[in-house]
Amino acid sequence: MTVALIGFAILLILIVILRIPIAFSMAIVGFFGFAYMQGLNFDSYTDFNWNSALSMAAKRVINTAQEYSLSVIPLFILMGNLVTKSGLSHQLYRASNAFLGHMQGGLSMATVVACGGSSAICGSSLATSATMAKVAMPPMRKYGYADSLATASIAAGGTLGILIPPSVILVIYGLLTETSIRELFAAGFIPGFIGILLYLCAVRFAVWRNPEDGPCGERLSWPERIQALQGVWGVLILFSVVMGGIYLGVFTPTEAAGIGAGGAFVIALYRRSLTLANLFDILTDTARTSAMLFGVLIGALIFSNFINRAGLPGDLLTLVQSVDVSPMAIIFIILGIYIVLGMVFESLSMMLLTVPIFFPLVQSLGFDLVWFGIVVVVVTEISLITPPVGMNVFVLSAVLRDVKASTIFKGVTPFWCADIVRLILITLIAPISLFLPELLYR
Repeated sequence: MTVALIGFAILLILIVILRIPIAFSMAIVGFFGFAYMQGLNFDSYTDFNWNSALSMAAKRVINTAQEYSLSVIPLFILMGNLVTKSGLSHQLYRASNAFLGHMQGGLSMATVVACGGSSAICGSSLATSATMAKVAMPPMRKYGYADSLATASIAAGGTLGILIPPSVILVIYGLLTETSIRELFAAGFIPGFIGILLYLCAVRFAVWRNPEDGPCGERLSWPERIQALQGVWGVLILFSVVMGGIYLGVFTPTEAAGIGAGGAFVIALYRRSLTLANLFDILTDTARTSAMLFGVLIGALIFSNFINRAGLPGDLLTLVQSVDVSPMAIIFIILGIYIVLGMVFESLSMMLLTVPIFFPLVQSLGFDLVWFGIVVVVVTEISLITPPVGMNVFVLSAVLRDVKASTIFKGVTPFWCADIVRLILITLIAPISLFLPELLYR
């Protein structure tokens, strides 16, 4: 455990102080730590087994690059990029606004609902936030919404992208823990829907406290509402085919990702929103994002090998068993660690750092890894909108240069409070997450 803790300290120095990218930081610490652990013997503690470390790192790189199930990541990213470029986010917002915009705070509610729908296809929180900032911010400013409420609803709604399936971060969790991806997708659906409902409640609370922050918009007639719904048929069909096929066992998540990417391409062609220049941008952005995620994943796997070789998961289990506390108390301690780490790390980095350590402990305590995956994703969602490192907030600040990050952080307070409520519910009531997986697959 001492060697593992020293490795963590070095890792934090590399990331926080030296500003080395987390993928390289984890790979460096994992490589040298593994070499040191492999070289240990009873007579010397200074030998490094370079051959074992080089072999381990090479196998991690090759096996990750050749892993068939990992092809789901670039395919879902490609699907999200095609959907974003085809303008379906605008149609989602228009349909949501048609039914909610006339209410107090209705435009913010429409933004949350549209973010949930966009997340169901895009799977990326940052991309959802950046896109919805361009779509939803102009009409909210037109009707006099406060910047704090308008930007907070976009930032908070964007966090749904990492939970509502198909979710890239759920895929990565499934690969790290060897958990069924389709069960994770099924488990994320109800908590994601609860997140939308609680965010709507947060908007209502914000406008109840300050009614002038969210004035009523224009009430549309029912024929206009039906017309607005016609623009989202593409999203509904694509989501139903992709997720319905996974839930019913018609095809695997990898096959579903291919079908989704192909379907998004057909929709983009039908809407005549693709040009050669746009297609090139979509493909290069997909390749860039996929390469980044693969790099971080490989670094995390190398670091995980070092942690396991150092025996940290086993030592943690021994430590927990020696302390007279309940298993649920251990879960809440882990959640407290996540909330603290969320003030320093962004969501993906935090998950990759901690899951290899915590999931063997959680599994040994008798908890379901599918349930724990949803809990981890929900608690990492909170880090996306909390200071000082709220990635969604800083993405909005970059897109909306006239809005300060402090203004957005002020507005998101009711939303992360709603996230805390959801986290407690999901943690204490496991069937919220496990109902669909048990109904469909167990």
